Amino acid sequence: MNATAILIGLGPLLGWGLYPTIASKIGGRPVNQILGSTIGTLIFALIFALINGMSLPGGMDLVFSILSGVGWATAQIITFQSFTLVGSSRAMPITTAFQLLGASVWGVFALGNWPGMSAKLLGGFALILIILGAWMTVWTEEKTQEKASILKKAILLLAVGEIGYWAYSAAPQATSINGMQAFLPQAIGMLLVAVVYSVFLGFKDKEKSAFTEVVSYKHIFSGFFFAFAALTYLISAQPDMNGLATGFILSQTSVVLATLTGIWFLGQKKTKKEMTITIIGLVLILAAAAITVTI
Repeated sequence: MNATAILIGLGPLLGWGLYPTIASKIGGRPVNQILGSTIGTLIFALIFALINGMSLPGGMDLVFSILSGVGWATAQIITFQSFTLVGSSRAMPITTAFQLLGASVWGVFALGNWPGMSAKLLGGFALILIILGAWMTVWTEEKTQEKASILKKAILLLAVGEIGYWAYSAAPQATSINGMQAFLPQAIGMLLVAVVYSVFLGFKDKEKSAFTEVVSYKHIFSGFFFAFAALTYLISAQPDMNGLATGFILSQTSVVLATLTGIWFLGQKKTKKEMTITIIGLVLILAAAAITVTI
């Protein structure tokens, strides 16, 4: 493994680590965030495809790649909704934990991962670490019924959103193309969901349309960060770079940056004790990710 491969593998650390914080900082409603982000992602994907002379795949490869993007955008809308409830610094570790859990369960039951009892026991231990780590990141000293109710709602939303993130990862496995070739149709699927969602809300609230709000287009900038992360992860996961396992581990470091920047730059304050427990929780999630992809 060379230095170039490692640097590319750390692309998601910056992209996915800063994306939720930048999106939250720019502000607006979830519909503004998803519309602008997906426009930015499509612009990035189009430029990448043109530079590399890539055309759209055909047939079911195109369909599944678009469905992959549809899954991500649907999940991301739900994640943005959770940001309004508990903030990105609490929501991101939870959604990362759900994604790790989903990927692990999918790998065991659909792909035959973790063969043998020892592998399953080690994998089960990693899943316990993920759950414990996620719980630690949302732990608070000041417990009220209202806060507990809001947190429960956010967790339920993120659990539902995991279905979309699972589709984002699983759908391309049904194609015969590589991740870089699926990048552009994924971006198309993302924007389709954002447009439909924006039109629906526009009819529902005729005084507010995401298409006419300036803040929507400010989020094109945040979309560049997501697209950069997605592309560098796809490159990092190639066999001649870091490979899927190491690439996945490196990408999960983004949860640390997303959580800490949310606390430092968005005013999502934690007490000293809460901060200590949050950091321990993040370490547990990263350790579990390392375990699950090396079994």
